Amino acid sequence: MITHRAKRLRSAATEIVRRLQRAGFSAFWVGGCVRDFLLGREPEDYDIATSALPEQIEKLFKRTIPVGRKFGVMVVLENAHQFQVATFRAEADYQDGRHPEQVTFGDAMADARRRDFTVNGLFYDPASKKLHDWVGGRSDLLAKTIRTIGSPAERFAEDHLRLLRAIRFAAQLGFEIEADTFAALRANAPKIGTISAERVRDELVKLLRPPHAAPGLVLLHESGLLTKVLPEIEATVRCEQSPDYHPEGSVFEHLLLMLKHLPPRASSSLPWAVLLHDVAKPVTASRDPATGAIHFYAHEKTGADMAKSILERLRFPRRQIEDIANAVRYHMQFKDAPKMRKSTLRRLLMRPTFELELELHRLDCLGSHGDLEVHHFLLEQAKELERQPMIRPPLLSGNALIALGMKPGPAIGALLAEIREKQLQDELETPAEAQKWAKKRIKGPGRPKRNS
Repeated sequence: MITHRAKRLRSAATEIVRRLQRAGFSAFWVGGCVRDFLLGREPEDYDIATSALPEQIEKLFKRTIPVGRKFGVMVVLENAHQFQVATFRAEADYQDGRHPEQVTFGDAMADARRRDFTVNGLFYDPASKKLHDWVGGRSDLLAKTIRTIGSPAERFAEDHLRLLRAIRFAAQLGFEIEADTFAALRANAPKIGTISAERVRDELVKLLRPPHAAPGLVLLHESGLLTKVLPEIEATVRCEQSPDYHPEGSVFEHLLLMLKHLPPRASSSLPWAVLLHDVAKPVTASRDPATGAIHFYAHEKTGADMAKSILERLRFPRRQIEDIANAVRYHMQFKDAPKMRKSTLRRLLMRPTFELELELHRLDCLGSHGDLEVHHFLLEQAKELERQPMIRPPLLSGNALIALGMKPGPAIGALLAEIREKQLQDELETPAEAQKWAKKRIKGPGRPKRNS
């Protein structure tokens, strides 16, 4: 069922086309929105191609942004939405594997033929409801095939980011990549190194979303791109694990099973926590000479450092890097949760990244032994903690201890830590109880220093 927002978006995109046509210009929906529309999927955004030049677009619409005037690209703002409106163009002389040196404005057919894949080269007139297909995109949509427009080698040479885009479209749509296109993709895979880290990151983030994250990772590996963009994950393909704990097989197989179980509304950090939680296993692997058992001692600590390095390399936001690295660092703690002291367990439950860590643990179990007993235990403990909000804030502050006569210094921190431990063990439950205990502690043998 189409949402109200989707209706407004489609209506505004149609009206932009009609306004351009009323002014005497050709205009069409183009690219991914046409592809999704024909597949029965509601487009997230609409791009429009037209014979109007940038200055003519500016005159027709009250609110525009010249995001790429020399390429004929304008943004039109309508009904609180942004629409990319671009002049028909042809491109040539790609010197850097990303941007054309020559751009000439042309007609719709030439504009279609400069695009990347046939399924993205369809033009649709929403006013007349007529589809224009100059590149064979309709038949490839029906055949569920990703194919370049024209020579695969030429298309990938023009824009090396298309290497990743081919993988993403195939995974997102559940399509196969046509044989010649895939062969050219594999041959050109090393060229992805010329693309900026930010653009690679953006494609990988889209690729690793549910429900297509697992097939996306498989395609990255099979295409040869994984070893170029995430060599640390490529190393997991050949990393064996002890079948007693991981009957699914290698670390890579474990990751694939976890990605298959990603929830539909997974947070943006969860796929990356999954991908990186065992990233250090290949470099920490050892085998017991007596039993043949495989061990990965301290892989979670090494993995947290590796995760930070990888995410920094891909220019992820700092806060997200820290959250994912923490999930990697602590993921081995969860199996021991039922045996933890109450205070230790509550500290785990109160970590800012607990929700991310808990979901990572659930997927870790589903991707191996399948036992969710600890997960259910933690859910119950988290609910219990929610019913005791008084536990979250500390009972006393450093100023409260100074008021009791303590001198500022390290001893205050040590005593606050003792009080917090007792609070989390339910040995102290109110500020008054904590203050009474602190007074005795300050006055007792081996007491912290008082103010004189």
